[in-house]
Amino acid sequence: MQLRSLLLPLLLFLFVIKGKMTEQGMCSVFAPSCEADSETLYSKVTNPSLNPSCLQDLPGFTRSVFERDHALVTPESQVFSPLPDWINTSGAYLITPAIGAHFVMYLAKMQADSKSALPLKDVERFVFVVQGSVALEAGAVYNLNVDSYAYLPPNMEHLMKCDESATIVLFERRYAQVGTDVPELKIGITDEHPLLETPGEIFELRKLLPTSGPYDFNIHILDFKPGEYLNVKEVHYNQHGLLLLEGQGIYRLGDKWYPVQAGDVIWMAPFVPQWYCALGKNRTRYLLYKDVNRNPL
Repeated sequence: MQLRSLLLPLLLFLFVIKGKMTEQGMCSVFAPSCEADSETLYSKVTNPSLNPSCLQDLPGFTRSVFERDHALVTPESQVFSPLPDWINTSGAYLITPAIGAHFVMYLAKMQADSKSALPLKDVERFVFVVQGSVALEAGAVYNLNVDSYAYLPPNMEHLMKCDESATIVLFERRYAQVGTDVPELKIGITDEHPLLETPGEIFELRKLLPTSGPYDFNIHILDFKPGEYLNVKEVHYNQHGLLLLEGQGIYRLGDKWYPVQAGDVIWMAPFVPQWYCALGKNRTRYLLYKDVNRNPL
């Protein structure tokens, strides 16, 4: 019975993704755009293989799960609404303190002539572009394209504008001040960062923020070739917020096993056992929030 409960979600996922139904079948709504691969970087975040528009014949279906120590939030259950104080922008809050997190993670879809709002007082912000481009005004003007990011220290004046359309993922948290040193504005592109050593592991790792003490969180980019996996089933005090940017695979959280794909978001509470294996024909890349440099007490 336990084996069947573990296999059923995986089989249903594979059935919907790979199945080719007739016009009379339950997935007749699948159009070519639901299955076609795109060459645009991170395009599966905004147009996942298991697209919400491809699930119209499965009312009530979702892969999203909420547990005490983790959550999986999949595209078909992400709810967008106007972001407070932003202009021409809708957002979906994916991780918030309401589930036990000490940070907020959300997607923002900026339309033509859109503008951002400032975060709350003493709140730091990290922005990563997954579609389109935005202009960031923060002392100077920076053009942020796909795969670009910005870290904005708490209480720093800034403004993001978009002339056409863009999708960005944001992380915000109330800054934990220690000592007199303060973090600085950081602007960059993922592939400009060197690969770091990962003793005992085979995946590729980049860290987008400095590892020095003023920074109380970091953003990691992890790349897995098909078939690669975490050698260690991790259990640690850090929290995670994860966005799968490319690829697909299996994520273990606690005693549950979840098939995941680009566009999926995962929250991991402290000490939840976690493990990942990449499947399919293409690499997996995911973006991972991790709190660092602060005593848990």
